[in-house]
Amino acid sequence: MTQQTVILILAVCLTLCLAALIAGTAYFMVQWRKMDRILENFWGMDGNGAQNMPQDADIVETRESRIVSQLLHILNSTRYKELQAVEDKEQVMELISDLAHQFKTPLANIVMDMEILQDDLLEEERRHEFLNHAKKQADKLQWLMADLLKASRLENGMIRFDAGNNGIKETIARAVNAVYAQVSAKNIELIVEEFKDFNLYHNPKWTAEAMANILENAVKYSPANSAVRITLTRLDFYTKITITDEGIGIPESEYHLIFKRFYRGRDVEQQEGSGLGLYLAQLILQCEKGYITVSSKAGYGSSFSLFLLNEN
Repeated sequence: MTQQTVILILAVCLTLCLAALIAGTAYFMVQWRKMDRILENFWGMDGNGAQNMPQDADIVETRESRIVSQLLHILNSTRYKELQAVEDKEQVMELISDLAHQFKTPLANIVMDMEILQDDLLEEERRHEFLNHAKKQADKLQWLMADLLKASRLENGMIRFDAGNNGIKETIARAVNAVYAQVSAKNIELIVEEFKDFNLYHNPKWTAEAMANILENAVKYSPANSAVRITLTRLDFYTKITITDEGIGIPESEYHLIFKRFYRGRDVEQQEGSGLGLYLAQLILQCEKGYITVSSKAGYGSSFSLFLLNEN
């Protein structure tokens, strides 16, 4: 082999090696730019996650494409956790704001009552009056805290209760007994449609509490000497238990608001209440795979329907 041939072969090999190096460098630069673009897009995401990520059709199933895929997964997971943390913080701030609003009035009343009671010249009859008022405000705070704690535990799964196929008649009777005093005080006729007992999927204690919350609202916002009716309708998969009153009614614009925590309708803001009753009732039925709907018209009463699963 001549010297010229050797030089030619070496030159060809060197050229091929240089070409491979250039091609490899170019390939990895392309892949690096793609990952860099993914990072840039990640920081500019608006919360839609992978929907805003580049969808490169030319990324083939190679080691580099797997790295890109893993990077996308990590970034999406990080973004989700970041958004979840922001949402949790907003919920906590909203809860604190709601609590401050709910506690403000009873606490102010208690402070005022205590200041008046410090007067040594206060008549004994007036002293008892302010003591009773302060106690009522303290009871209201205690009751509010108990309901709020119960709702929070249900939301977070800290309270779990078993549901099964149980007779519904006793559950309704328990709910009716819970509001007997309020019904008697306003001379309201509470009518329960006659029916033969049957099983529904529910927890008697918790479902009775949900029904009692709705009945309490029905009695509270109904005029004296009116009527509240409870009727049952068997459907294919659910049984509908409807509680109908002759009260002030609810505007249709508030249907989607009344089941929110602490929500009080514009027409009832001045009346006693916390805005937790319907919220709790909805949470309870959701735990039993049921749900609640409302039908109403301002000035013509309301109908709340509780849907419970029929016996399996």
